Amino acid sequence: MNYETSIRAEAADGVTTEYTGARTLSTPRVPRWLIVGGLGLFGLLLAIGAYFALAGGEPVAVGDDNSQAPVVTVITPGKTTVSATIEAPGSLAARRPMPVGSVGEGGQVVRVTVDAGDWVQQGQVLAVIDRSVQVQQAEAQAAQIEVARADANIAQANLDRALQLVERGFISKADVDRLTATRDAAAARVKVAEAQLRELRARNDRLNVVAPASGYVLQRNVEPGQTVGPGTGALFTIASGGEMEMLAQLSEEQLAGLSVGTMATVIPTGSDEEFSGQVWQLSPVIDQASRQGTARIALPFAPALRPGGFATARINGGSLTATVLPESAVLADEEGSFVYIVGEDNKTVRRAVTIGSVTEQGIAITEGLSGTEQVVLRAGGFLNAGETINPQAQQK
Repeated sequence: MNYETSIRAEAADGVTTEYTGARTLSTPRVPRWLIVGGLGLFGLLLAIGAYFALAGGEPVAVGDDNSQAPVVTVITPGKTTVSATIEAPGSLAARRPMPVGSVGEGGQVVRVTVDAGDWVQQGQVLAVIDRSVQVQQAEAQAAQIEVARADANIAQANLDRALQLVERGFISKADVDRLTATRDAAAARVKVAEAQLRELRARNDRLNVVAPASGYVLQRNVEPGQTVGPGTGALFTIASGGEMEMLAQLSEEQLAGLSVGTMATVIPTGSDEEFSGQVWQLSPVIDQASRQGTARIALPFAPALRPGGFATARINGGSLTATVLPESAVLADEEGSFVYIVGEDNKTVRRAVTIGSVTEQGIAITEGLSGTEQVVLRAGGFLNAGETINPQAQQK
């Protein structure tokens, strides 16, 4: 018996005529208008592609739209004749400092006649050292001279009498020679005593500390009652003639552009007063650590020029023709100084430059620019090389 057939038959019998006559579900049909619109859009894209293919054009990228690029102010600096003024720091000093000490045997200082800030003349006594013992020695030596002279007088008298007796034959020639030698020895002892006295007096004179030259006393390092000697050190420091100088620290490049005789202006720190001088010596060596040298600027005496103080020198380096830029246009990093210029398609280009002197008009650029470039004036720190900008010339 076939149970499957009978079950299907029974199921079919229970189905109503309403569901029996329903149609089977099928895939929905695409509207005709949608198909026509798609075909039209595809044809339009083909037409646009054919136009650019035939005309040689390319679609413009969004990133190349200059309307979206930042607006940057630029300048065309050109060339300017500027005065090359070099500003350099340094310290003040005496041009010819002379340390003065005790050159004699030394002793206790009994009087100091000058103080720091005084003017002295050559040979002037600066300090007096006790010489009571030396004076007694000199008096004793003076007495020795008198003794030697008395001995010489006796020897001369003996010789004179002997010469008279020789004619009578009472004294031999040998006795005369002996007396002559005795007279000569006595005369020599007189000269020795006199020389010793002069030596003692010279030593006593050296107990006075005197000025070796006329000048301005910078330091006094001795007081009455102090014991001094040859190894004590400098008791006074004198600026010969009162002449001062500034030791300006300059780089190798700056030193190479200077010469002896160049005029300079020195301004001490804390003062608005300016002093005129000139370079009298350029350092023959360069410090290996700082890579700097010294330019020595001679200055006349002035109370405001105090050795040991700091000052700023403005050295006249002549004139030169260079490109001058405002400080805002010049940037610097670990690779050195540079500026941004406008290149092709308004893209920024980094250009390395060499900085010269700083003037009132700006910074002189000695190398790297011809003056015809468009240089970014501001906001260079916010730009990168190759970035598209919208350059706008600076309004005068």
